[in-house]
Amino acid sequence: MFLASSPTRARTRAASIAIVSPALEHGNRGRPGPGLVTQIASYFELIWDEVDELKRLAQLSHPRVPVETGGLSPKATLFANLLAKHIHELDEATLVRMLAEMGYD
Repeated sequence: MFLASSPTRARTRAASIAIVSPALEHGNRGRPGPGLVTQIASYFELIWDEVDELKRLAQLSHPRVPVETGGLSPKATLFANLLAKHIHELDEATLVRMLAEMGYD
């Protein structure tokens, strides 16, 4: 059995994340359910803070995001519509800047 700190286990973990992540983040798969997240955490023998981070990322990972702007200002609705229409045009630096503005870094 491999230990969590084993170099082989770390390479396996990195390879699995590299394979699964693009499928999730590019809309080829839906949001992973809590059962799958628990299985992944168990398989990789993740410690509790890694499990919490994995759960947080799973909750944020949704390829088709509905945005409810009812009751918000017309500018909020305009922003949501423009973002949906033009998100593919945003470069990485702009995305990083917008995420930092919202408290995600």
